Amino acid sequence: MDSESNPDAEQLIRVRDRVLTVLEFNQALEISKTAYSHNLRYEPDEYRNAQLRLLNELTIEMIILERAAELGLAISDDEVEKTVADFKKDYPEDTFEKTLLEFAVSYETWQDRLRNRLLMEKVINHELEDQILITSEDIAKYYEENFRDKAPDTESELNAEGINKMIIEQLRREKLEQAYQRWINKLKQQYPIEISSVQWERISGSHLSEKEILDNMNSTRE
Repeated sequence: MDSESNPDAEQLIRVRDRVLTVLEFNQALEISKTAYSHNLRYEPDEYRNAQLRLLNELTIEMIILERAAELGLAISDDEVEKTVADFKKDYPEDTFEKTLLEFAVSYETWQDRLRNRLLMEKVINHELEDQILITSEDIAKYYEENFRDKAPDTESELNAEGINKMIIEQLRREKLEQAYQRWINKLKQQYPIEISSVQWERISGSHLSEKEILDNMNSTRE
């Protein structure tokens, strides 16, 4: 079925030769609703913000997937199945599938989204892991700023090894986030991004130019 007879098949986002359709955006939106309250649709401003955040996330995803193709990285079926098994452990029997049905999301669609997320994580680790260097000076500075003036009973809850581990984990998160932002900004300049203002207006009701959409996306947090 072509896009003339099925508007949902129209292109919404293009990054190089990679295309995401209106239908694929709407499917991803249904999945994302599982993280929001059921009243989201009745809160117009919040709903539009959620749509814009998702538009930005999907564009970032397409950029990273393009990078994955360049690097020759992929996710195996075994990796997906293991993650699915681990994920379902947090749900009582059959409740996960029922949750997807409640939001009209097929298991196959959810699994495809999961595969993309796993591949993105693999690319990010491949590209940024070597950039995360934590020195003894970093640890000492973080300790001085966050633990030195704490009440003694607060510090005594953890031994020196526990505090050191906590500091390293926090510093790793902070440095990874900083490196990620620099990396993503560089990739945004490297890969041409196209957003259909016509289709975005149909989805969101917002009459914006492509430049305005991209500017709004860039003001959101990845």
